[in-house]
Amino acid sequence: MNRTKQLAPLAAVAVLALSLAACSGGGGGSSSSGGSLSGDAANNLQDRGPITYVQGKDNSNVVRPLVDKWNAAHPDEKVTFKEQTDKADQQHDDLVQHFQAKQSDYDVVDVDVVWTAEFAAQSWLQPLTGSMAIDTSKMMPATVKTATYNNTLYAAPQTSDGGILFYRKDLVPTPPKTWDEMMSMCSIAKAANIGCYAGQYAKYEGLTVNVAEAINTAGGKIVDDSGKPTLDTPEAKAGLTNLVTAYKNGNIPTEAVTFQEEQGRQAFEDGKLLFLRNWPYVYNLAKTDGASTVKDTFGIAPLPGKTGPGASSLGGHNLAISVYSKHKATAKDFLTFMTSEESEKFYATQGSLAPVLTSLYDDATLTDKLPYLPVLKTSIENAVPRPVTPFYPAVTKAVQDNAYAAIKGDKTVDQALKDMGAAITSASQ
Repeated sequence: MNRTKQLAPLAAVAVLALSLAACSGGGGGSSSSGGSLSGDAANNLQDRGPITYVQGKDNSNVVRPLVDKWNAAHPDEKVTFKEQTDKADQQHDDLVQHFQAKQSDYDVVDVDVVWTAEFAAQSWLQPLTGSMAIDTSKMMPATVKTATYNNTLYAAPQTSDGGILFYRKDLVPTPPKTWDEMMSMCSIAKAANIGCYAGQYAKYEGLTVNVAEAINTAGGKIVDDSGKPTLDTPEAKAGLTNLVTAYKNGNIPTEAVTFQEEQGRQAFEDGKLLFLRNWPYVYNLAKTDGASTVKDTFGIAPLPGKTGPGASSLGGHNLAISVYSKHKATAKDFLTFMTSEESEKFYATQGSLAPVLTSLYDDATLTDKLPYLPVLKTSIENAVPRPVTPFYPAVTKAVQDNAYAAIKGDKTVDQALKDMGAAITSASQ
């Protein structure tokens, strides 16, 4: 998916672009997986000079002002911004081609959180250890996990995101805290002659996001820490069964298997849904769209879970240094600049992007403009990365293909999970 569905301040027009999640880390700095660096990773650690920053389309004009600010202060270490397309798969392939060619012209790269493990496993990203370590102590732990692979930090968390529940507060004054409670409220939707609940169930990356949330919320996992499938568990079965049962009994409406983010948003704004799982960007549009019928009648809450908040799939983007960069000292300082408190506030106010610094979710100046930040904070704090694996493209296809078949009733849950696990195992060999 493209850059994370953005937070949308009430005064801004939301930028529609999406992306999502990955690994394991912690406090200040990063821990090395072992000893000294070798090969390309050990080269040019102290060298300074001009660098190139590569990122997908800068729809909100966030990057250029920051690069201009950096360049004004660093005339001998100027940054050139290389803007990619707005298509995530094209961004990914462009980075892979440059890495495979060992080209040094992509110094700092913007990495979708689900690419971290893939790129790190290929030794394309500079480990942020030793003299390259950055301070992560003020960042939300879940965001640091997305930048970590095999207990080593390979990137700097830049922006984040999490799923939230939109609901009709005129019909449900108090939002459900659990999945079972939400399902029990579907009688209200039926009485109002509207659909009850929808997420993103078309066969694309959004389905992986929703299935991962269902399985993680039920206490299961798609893969373990080594990337091996862990789907033969009661918890994984319970999670997928929740979606299958809800679709079969009509609590998830029939048309929802065609929903990506925008179709769900439109259905909710048209007053056709009681509950919607989506990203925070929906908030501003539901409030300001001329055709929205729910401007004054919707609320937001954390995703419902098993006994409390559910496990959202974590979205976002990270900044990484190419191992082939010739000016890594400059690149590291640029990472620090781009993830500073001032830059993170700019992401939120200018670009409507979720910051990674914990303190900003309680910043009154930001919450006034972005009133759902406290809910989003809960979502991110309870978020779980999607499968962390160097073989993510094949793994997400396995999830989508088999979960979709189960939801549609073409496979039993047991068979879908069995086939999903077999495909993941095959992809990892």
